[in-house]
Amino acid sequence: MKREPLGPGGWLLRLAGLLVLGLALGLAAFRAPERPLESLVARWAPPPSDFLDLDGQLVHYRDEGPRADPRPLLLLHGTGSSLHTWEGWAAALRAEGRRVITLDLPGFGLTGPSADGDYREAAYLDFLRRLLDRLQLPQVVLGGNSSGGQLAWRFAAEEPARVAALVLVDPAGQPWPGGVEPTALRLARLPGLELIASGLLPRRVVEQQLREAYGVPARLRAEVVDRHFELTLREGNRAALVQALRQQRPGQHLEQLGTLRQPTLILWGGRDRLLPPAQGEAFARAIPGSRLQVFEPLGHLPQEEDPATTVAALQQFLHSLKP
Repeated sequence: MKREPLGPGGWLLRLAGLLVLGLALGLAAFRAPERPLESLVARWAPPPSDFLDLDGQLVHYRDEGPRADPRPLLLLHGTGSSLHTWEGWAAALRAEGRRVITLDLPGFGLTGPSADGDYREAAYLDFLRRLLDRLQLPQVVLGGNSSGGQLAWRFAAEEPARVAALVLVDPAGQPWPGGVEPTALRLARLPGLELIASGLLPRRVVEQQLREAYGVPARLRAEVVDRHFELTLREGNRAALVQALRQQRPGQHLEQLGTLRQPTLILWGGRDRLLPPAQGEAFARAIPGSRLQVFEPLGHLPQEEDPATTVAALQQFLHSLKP
């Protein structure tokens, strides 16, 4: 039977059908259902991981080392990360008798989303106050990477008696370079992104973002990609990430930097593509008496990319602190 040639309308219908089919296949390829907490605990929360109920928020944390340590370290990860980013540091510090506390902040890792969806700095600062009270920690050496570093210096400015010293690892808080927001922040403002993101997550995108965060991408291990990918799939984390990005307001409260009086160590990756080393120099100028050390080959996650080299700088700093 001879087929009639398709008219303009027929070609448009066929093209539309092919586009819909391609979209459906693409969505199927990138489909990544949410995973319940229980399915992730065995791999990502082995001992010494523990959970505590902090006013209704189940917090994943690790408290390692001797409880008699008068200056325990509390380390805060950055946006989209988890306490695992500090594993290399924690092992080295524990070996020399230090107490090290790491945790998944609300919205990330196994702690999961905040019940009220509030990821503003004020909410995180209140969370840290309650956490220190719950763990009965009158004073800590407070450290943080990226947005966790921003929380660290903000907390030190607002609660100076509770922070004996500061360790800032590529901290956020300065205005974005050139006034241009990262692509992730611009995308986070798209309406309805939470609904789309909650069902999709291309693993290759996660890997590419991590490769860009490393100064030497070849250092990135498959297990690290697995960790970021799987923990992002935890129920509610993708929507929380979008909300957290929307609520970030870098460049505020910079006047507080000049009020800091704690001994402060600033560590920076010389190949940080997100927050360039010039921002480290700006922090060093703003914080009285602070020390800046730049690791030329490393990127935005120097504590994770080369824990041995970077923790050595931290240990030297800790040994220099007055008793």
